[in-house]
Amino acid sequence: MNKIASGKTILDYGCGVGDYLEFMQKNGYNVLGMEPNESARKIAQSKVGEQKVVSTELKDINQKFDVITLWHVLEHIPNLNEIIEQLKNHLTENGTLVIAVPNHKSYDAEYYGQYWAAYDVPRHLWHFSADSMHKLFNNFGMKIETINPMKLDSFYVSLLSEKYKGNKLGFLNAIRVGIQSNMKAKKTGEYSSLIYTIKIQN
Repeated sequence: MNKIASGKTILDYGCGVGDYLEFMQKNGYNVLGMEPNESARKIAQSKVGEQKVVSTELKDINQKFDVITLWHVLEHIPNLNEIIEQLKNHLTENGTLVIAVPNHKSYDAEYYGQYWAAYDVPRHLWHFSADSMHKLFNNFGMKIETINPMKLDSFYVSLLSEKYKGNKLGFLNAIRVGIQSNMKAKKTGEYSSLIYTIKIQN
């Protein structure tokens, strides 16, 4: 992923406890986080400032951002089309949308099947692949420019999947599956989670 020039405005949509916001703020970025969960929001506010983390709906924010990030958030959003349109409207002219989501076409998803932790039913409402992400954002006049892997996710998801299978001694198998998933993805691009950088088409 290309480095974002410092001093730019960044919105982290669904910022959780604010670790990413804190990191970006310390590196000179002007940050704003949105987080509906009150307890998580208060923790985030303690890290970056009370005014820098809000529960306001996106449509009520009168500001555009150079970068908007969603780290494993898109799959939780019920009104997906409405929010994507709002995200697009809150980008500056050359702004970038950065979205990380699980990839249901990865090897670890295939291996664990119904036990794959990243299905996370019922919290995850949508499941994405690179093809579906391209089609989804093309519908909004947006283009995916780069796709990058989150290689550690294959291990984390595999560990959780072993737990869901009831395998208390599944640590070694989870490591094996995580390694296999990443090795296969070197050829296919189908990593456990993918980061998409997206821009408005001119």
